[in-house]
Amino acid sequence: MTNENKTEDKIENKKPAKDDPIATAILDMLAGDALLTFKEMAIQIFEPRRRPKDRADGWRKYMNAVKQQTVHMARQGRVDIMRKGKVADPRDFKGIVRVRLAQEKPAGESKSED
Repeated sequence: MTNENKTEDKIENKKPAKDDPIATAILDMLAGDALLTFKEMAIQIFEPRRRPKDRADGWRKYMNAVKQQTVHMARQGRVDIMRKGKVADPRDFKGIVRVRLAQEKPAGESKSED
């Protein structure tokens, strides 16, 4: 086997990078037809990790990680960020949004609508 073949084998057999634990938790929560807010996801991540001395609003420490991972996955096309019933641009959204697993787009529909 030549060096070229070894390099090609490594590229073909390369596994995708593991998801962050927060990203994995988000994807698990969104299984099925779930439509959740960032707050709901942060609470679901916090509750199993909760200690007796933690404050009731301890879920807030997960909000930034949830938002970052969700935006990252939305840019990859793995989840959709929904605002007012429409898919929002992951680079430019504000307000109350919900997140769902990415849906198949009908044939002929473009990613950006202007």
